Amino acid sequence: MNECMEIDKPLITIVMAVYEPNMQWLKEQLLSLEAQTYPNLELIIRDDCSPTVPFEQICECAATCIRSFPYEISRNERNVGSNQTFEWLTQQTRGEYIAYCDQDDVWLSEKIETLYQAVLSQNAVMSYCDMAVIDAKSDVIATSLRQIRPRLEYLTGSALMKSYFFRNCTAGCSMLMRADIAKQAVPFPKQTVADHWLAIWAAYSGSIAFVDKTMLKYRQHSRNQTGILSGVTDKESYCVKRILPLKERLNMLKERIDVQQDLQDFVQARIENRVLGIWKGRKFSSKEAGFEIIMNLLPEKLFQAIISRIRK
Repeated sequence: MNECMEIDKPLITIVMAVYEPNMQWLKEQLLSLEAQTYPNLELIIRDDCSPTVPFEQICECAATCIRSFPYEISRNERNVGSNQTFEWLTQQTRGEYIAYCDQDDVWLSEKIETLYQAVLSQNAVMSYCDMAVIDAKSDVIATSLRQIRPRLEYLTGSALMKSYFFRNCTAGCSMLMRADIAKQAVPFPKQTVADHWLAIWAAYSGSIAFVDKTMLKYRQHSRNQTGILSGVTDKESYCVKRILPLKERLNMLKERIDVQQDLQDFVQARIENRVLGIWKGRKFSSKEAGFEIIMNLLPEKLFQAIISRIRK
């Protein structure tokens, strides 16, 4: 590890899970971290046992790009997936705040400073921002994520846990979170994407601040893990990908806090595909409730065609 810096501002730890990285994209991302204006940073990289990209090559890339703040790199003994890797990274951090980082995006130089100021000014436990979208060639295809996801609604303020429980609007790469809150979220549910669970826990723990600026360039390509209705092609896969994870998420939440009965009833209605129960609980997630009621009425082939169109 490099020599630590003595700075008045609190330490912020950037955590990056790496797997089979495109080395040019990784270099671009690391250089954008090196260019951050926030003065007190550390970076922890964890390779999830990449099978074809040599660990030494990742180490060399970091050594070339990161010179202004401490960094360390480790490698998982076996492939465990991004959720488990980010959980371990969360536990490794020493900073007062955590900035979650993907391996293939590009951050604007003032991203961390801007998110930090938002946390302070709004007394929030987490802040996040909008992002531009780039393609595999680094060309901008949207200046805001809302341009390609018109149904996206960014949330800000307090008492947002129920809204976040059913629908995430905060990508991990866009968030800055108090480390003590993030560590309380451990362990992460296996069937819920890590950034969604972190956002749920942050919304339960305090206020959320949103910066309505594009502070990073999110790279969209064929190997992205997330996306609109990712992995959904028909009614069965919709249930597996979008409904069944609700049960695990709810069980994890119930182990830690008191969850209102009406929220539990809505989850159970969706799991059991009960139209009346879904309708009664629509206040929690009106769009999903409406979509799933209509889904029940549609023939399978028509539903598949609609899903295909939405994903495009």
